[in-house]
Amino acid sequence: MSFTQKLKERYATKAMNGKVVPQEKIDNILEAIRLAPTSSGLQPFEIFVITNPELKSQIREIAWNQAQVTDCSHLLIFAAWDNYTADRINHMFDLTNEIRGFKNEGWENYRQMLLEGYPKRDAEENFDHAARQTYIALMAAMTQAAFEGVDSTPMEGFDPSALDKILGLKEKNLRSTVILPIGYRDAEKDWLVNLVKVRKPMNELVTTIN
Repeated sequence: MSFTQKLKERYATKAMNGKVVPQEKIDNILEAIRLAPTSSGLQPFEIFVITNPELKSQIREIAWNQAQVTDCSHLLIFAAWDNYTADRINHMFDLTNEIRGFKNEGWENYRQMLLEGYPKRDAEENFDHAARQTYIALMAAMTQAAFEGVDSTPMEGFDPSALDKILGLKEKNLRSTVILPIGYRDAEKDWLVNLVKVRKPMNELVTTIN
């Protein structure tokens, strides 16, 4: 099956059967998140992987009682930095220099540009910027899940403040943005499973300018 065909068959699963996804597949999904592109390569977020049934039940209560939250195998929480700080920026630039084994003048100049700009901006503006990066990573996770033959359901339908409190994210200087239940569909209970995928035709979506 082609990769595009896997994407055609992927959908936001409405009912999951509780079957556990093999750890190898979960690791591949997390690696896809780790490899996802982000602005300036800062990766301004963290991922929380929830398998604890009691914790998933707590989260379901503040997620519109959506059953996928508890019926999934693994629940991924995407949490963005609440702000850009000099320490956070420097950590990623230092990590780059350490892994590459050398310093580059242009790269160090770019570091200084970010240090002179990002930390001075309004914290909410910085959070909004970081939050958008989590959606790039979210798509990487969903795409890898489809490749692995695993179902997923992206969700914004939850109370972020309540979830932040449950996971203690404020103390970690993080804020939740989106959650992703991962598991396997329960076809008998899923009203969406057999419906045709609906997307705009290409001529309504794409404009080519030569």
